[in-house]
Amino acid sequence: MAKKIDLKDIVQDAFDASIQQISGYDAAFLYAESPTSPMHVATLNIVEGSLKFEDFKEIIASKLHLIPKFRQRLLSVPMNLDYPYWVDDPNFDLDLHLNRMKLPDPSNWKTLRDLTSTLFSSPLDLRRPLWSVHFIEGIDEIAQVPKGSVAIVTKVHHVMIDGSSGVGLLGVLYDNDADGKQKKRSKPKAFNPEPLPDELSLLLKSGYGFLKNPFKIPKTVSETVYSFIKSKAASKLSIQKEFSSTKFPVPITIFNGSISAKRTWGTAILSFDRINSLRKVVGGSINDIILVICAGAIRRYLAEKEKLPLHPLVANVPISIRTENSSELNNQIANMMIQLATHIEDPLERLEYIQEQTMLGKSRHNTLGAKTLAKMADVVPFGLANLAAGLYSKYNIKDLHRPPFNVTITNVPGPRGLLYLNGHKVVSIFGLTPVVDGFGLIIAAFSYNGQVSITTTSDAKTMPDADVFSRYIRESANELEEVINNLGKSKTSKKAVTKIKSKSTLFFTALKKYLKANQKDLKGYKGIYQIQVGLGDTTVGWEIDLTKDTATVKKKKNLNPKLLVEIEDENLYALYKGKLLIDELKIQGRIKITGTAASKTKFIKLLTAFIER
Repeated sequence: MAKKIDLKDIVQDAFDASIQQISGYDAAFLYAESPTSPMHVATLNIVEGSLKFEDFKEIIASKLHLIPKFRQRLLSVPMNLDYPYWVDDPNFDLDLHLNRMKLPDPSNWKTLRDLTSTLFSSPLDLRRPLWSVHFIEGIDEIAQVPKGSVAIVTKVHHVMIDGSSGVGLLGVLYDNDADGKQKKRSKPKAFNPEPLPDELSLLLKSGYGFLKNPFKIPKTVSETVYSFIKSKAASKLSIQKEFSSTKFPVPITIFNGSISAKRTWGTAILSFDRINSLRKVVGGSINDIILVICAGAIRRYLAEKEKLPLHPLVANVPISIRTENSSELNNQIANMMIQLATHIEDPLERLEYIQEQTMLGKSRHNTLGAKTLAKMADVVPFGLANLAAGLYSKYNIKDLHRPPFNVTITNVPGPRGLLYLNGHKVVSIFGLTPVVDGFGLIIAAFSYNGQVSITTTSDAKTMPDADVFSRYIRESANELEEVINNLGKSKTSKKAVTKIKSKSTLFFTALKKYLKANQKDLKGYKGIYQIQVGLGDTTVGWEIDLTKDTATVKKKKNLNPKLLVEIEDENLYALYKGKLLIDELKIQGRIKITGTAASKTKFIKLLTAFIER
């Protein structure tokens, strides 16, 4: 006898708020899945001491209720008319996600790396909760790791988390102190899954979402376009214009072909204090130093294979747009395109080049705003993202155009202190990331307990010798450190040369006197303005701070300014002497001002008042 259809239950399921739909951004990770590109991220954690598998399983079971998605699966809408939904998995079984194994002999680092590559190469079952853990015993022959330690390889699909929220999972599974054995472990909470909604309920729910907000797509598009026009961000963020063949061409490299299914990876471990000390000498950010180190390794790797292009490689550098009060474990990231200066041999010159790139990139990102960037991922209607990803791979569209970037380099700050698992110290944490056709190299930096692991993920076709590349990363760091240390010895003489070269120092000296004499009239110009003065191969940064009671003008390179002015030294000197007008410089493109409309207006008024004093 056929089952009676209860329309009341179907309608109730359709309006059930507990059934959450994945976002458009998350869907992109799901639809990019292919036989050669499983879209999961992974961590390899080495835990010292003989941690028992039974204890580890108990810990996982006792904390599953804290991460609900680990007991949920994706349920597709019929005919893929909408993005899938997260639903409780009525068949959830922890044993299907935990795997116990022993490291084969010889139980050394190479064997562990090869085994981890094999585990990472296999896809997750999309019909179950999208995670798995391999508990690997018998780590006996790795230097600085006690005999009998274990390795834990955790795989989680990218549709569930991004890098920053993934770090949050470490806080759930691990302890911050070594008293784990003495603590009374809570009993696993009973899992009472909600019944799966039927197909008609999902169709109704999707239809209701459309009827509730039928203008979501055009509204989001219009808001995005308005934001582009208002901030003039279209010209600043357009990848095609930014990296056009006449200005910033993106070269085609060996990293931008078809990939194979087998993953390769290697890692280099550096001291965080060592990186931070370099940052303090040259300014900028930790991320800048990491980008320069990676760029040096990429340059050497390609040069030795006689594959180094004339134009610098372009890196996609993900930026987290997660707000401080955001607690949701989903993807909230934007992307910044950075030229890696692989055409420059000198590490210090490469650093200066990259610092300017990141400074401009952050400025462009701020002009658009995090909310607008987050919305843009949701304007792709229904299954178009799936179709686009499939067509890109199936028809080798990557072969028909230059890639928008060559490599992805991501930097995720992790726990500063030690983590423990049932009283056992977590020695090291390494992150592995997915690669796809056309983008066969991704480098992930992860900091933990005073160390930064820079892990390279690729495939057997693109980079079969990932361990060699990791060695180049270490040697690139050594080279950069040596150059920066030598910089300190000649710093005084270099400053003197800069002062002699810079004619526009007179401009800033006179401006400082003007601001001091007119302190009461500066309220209308309140703000912080950064001026980058070009001096041939180098630049000098000047900061004008009008936010305090006393205005200040000093040499300082602000890498994330609200307003940035770029001008050559001779042009600024000519402006100061009255030989050129501001409007002339703007029309001729000799001055570039980046920032909000309000800050630009205030700066132009301040500059005009000073010149016409």
